[in-house]
Order: sequence, then structure tokens, then C-alpha cells
Amino acid sequence: MRVTLERSNLLKSLNHVQRVVERRNTIPILSNVLLKADDGTLTLKATDLDIEVTETTPASIEQTGATTVSAHMLYDIVRKLPDGSEVMMSVSDDNGLTLISGRSQFRLQMLPESDFPDLTAGEFSHTFRMACTDFKALIDRTQFAISTEETRYYLNGIYFHAVEDEGEMMMRAVATDGHRLAQAQTTAPDGSDGMPGIIVPRKAVAEIQKLLEEPDASVTIELSDTKIRFTVNQVVMTSKLIDGTFPDYNRVIPAANDKELLLDRSTFAAAVDRVSTISSDRGRAVKLSLTDGQLVLSVNNPDSGSAEEEIAVGYSADPLDIGFNSRYLLDITNQLSADETTFMLADPGSPTLIREKGEPGALYVLMPMRV
Repeated sequence: MRVTLERSNLLKSLNHVQRVVERRNTIPILSNVLLKADDGTLTLKATDLDIEVTETTPASIEQTGATTVSAHMLYDIVRKLPDGSEVMMSVSDDNGLTLISGRSQFRLQMLPESDFPDLTAGEFSHTFRMACTDFKALIDRTQFAISTEETRYYLNGIYFHAVEDEGEMMMRAVATDGHRLAQAQTTAPDGSDGMPGIIVPRKAVAEIQKLLEEPDASVTIELSDTKIRFTVNQVVMTSKLIDGTFPDYNRVIPAANDKELLLDRSTFAAAVDRVSTISSDRGRAVKLSLTDGQLVLSVNNPDSGSAEEEIAVGYSADPLDIGFNSRYLLDITNQLSADETTFMLADPGSPTLIREKGEPGALYVLMPMRV
């Protein structure tokens, strides 16, 4: 193999693929990136056996071939080369890859291409395209609620499914960790009808989120019962799905909450942030005391003191004292974009429903805390 290409193109491709490679591996080949030079392009592939990322980049091919080298080491070398430089990589017979750029020369250990695993995807039953911005919005609004508790593995991802809402088919994303629930939806794209409900794992969610940064691009999504494949421009990412059943989330979305609280999102978030400075890392509880037209936020920490702040709100129901985890409150308000936010409350022990004005498909459910 002998290939020459722009350092910027190689760095961009390596940046995409090396992120899935774990720093510590018991299987040496999983620390490597597969380099394959053929037909005017260099193809790079990396995997952790759950996710596989492939990207092609233009290159001048003097001799076709393939090999594997350490993904993180190659990325670090290319990252430190000067801007605008060219990189030449060649494989010699003594089982080493030589990388030359300007006056710099490196020799890297290789492992044979034949050892590199292939995450065979099988047949995909559904294929559809979406604007990157639309799919990224579904992830951005729900990702924070993904559970990190490994024992409830079926909550360690985002649940995507097609659902009919007021006569229109929607693509809906839901995530929950048992303390809070986030739901977002957008118009279902052509080809998604009848798609299976799938749970995309947390790591795959984080990786695809980074690939969706280009505002004018589209993402092609292919689904099977066990895998999902995303294609954005020259990048292809395949991931295993979580093999489990997502719980019936509709059962935890309250429908009978009758106490309506209207507030300004930014004013409320700033007040929560200020008073929670006093709260302990373990507790993080903030108390909301509601009376007619007024909300008092308070935190009492025996170890450090207390804090209280009053803001004007739209509230005319019976007085209510309820507590929430301040970090969870801020996580939710950070997802909202409209100025006006609605809290639908019931009592101090029941879940609260949070919506923003102008976003009927997005909702959040938050469990209260004892205060």
C-alpha cells in the first residue's frame, strides 16, 4: 500500500472514526483503525464490536492495499503535523507502516487486515432520510434523560418509534431514567411507516450527535431488528441496538394534573441556579412554594446555610409546596427554547408535567423529591 493525501482530510476522517475506539482493549485489533487504499480513496474503519464507523476520503493511490495501525497513535501524529501538509503512508515488507510528512517520519506497528472484525449488518427492513437538524433536535431534547444505571440496560438509550398523533404520523424519541422523562417528536419521514420500536444505545447516540453538526446535510437511516445504520455524507456508522423492551412510558405521563403554573423560563432557571448553590451534592433538593401569583424557591442545607428567592408567576390554584432535584430542573429548562414554560402539578408526591409554549410534541415529566 502506498497512498498520499492532504493532512486536513486525513485528520477529519480519523477524528470521526477514532472516537469509537476504546483506550483500553483486551483484544489488540480493536485498538486499531483499518486503512484500505483503493480506487482513488482511502477508507478508514474502526469498531468496538458494538459500533462501527467507516469514512472514505480522496487520496492519491500509488499502490492499493490494506492494513491496520493504532487508531489513537495515528490520530495524535496527524493532529500534530503542520496545517496544509501532505501525508504519505506506505507499507513495507518488514511489517511496518511508514508515515512521512515534510521532514517528519514515523514507523508504526501493524496488525494484519484479515484480523479486523466486520460488524455485518444483515438485511435492513426500513430506510428513510431526514434533515440532520431534525434528527439532531430529537437527540438534543431527550439525551440528558438517558439512564446510566447498567442494571436497567433497556433504559440506557433513546427509544425511537413511529406513532400517530392527532391524525399525523410522527417520529418520536423518548428517554427516561426513572426520575425524569423526556419526549420529543417530528413529522415521520417517508419510509418509516411500520418501523420497529428501537433503543439506540447511549454511546451510539453521542457519536451520531457529533456527525449531525452540518446544518444543510441529510442523514440516511437504515433499520433492522438488531442494528441501525446512519450515513451522513462520506461517514457510515453502524450500531447494535439494545436488545430489550422499553417500558410503556405513557403510563407515567400524568393526564389529570390540574394545577397550572406559568413562568418565564430564563428567570426561573437563573433563580434555581442561584439558590441551589447552597444545596449539598448529595441532596440537591430545591423547594418550590406556590401561592397566588408568587413562587418562592428555597434551599436549606444544615451544613452550609439556606437560600431563598421569590419570583412572580402565573398561578391561581391552591397553595402548594413541592421539592425537585435542582440539577434535573436545570437539565429540563436547558432543553426549552420558548420563553414561557408550563408546569402542570398535582400534589407533592406526584409527577409533574412540563411543556413549553409552541412545542406540542415536546414534554418532560419530573418526579418530586421529599423536602
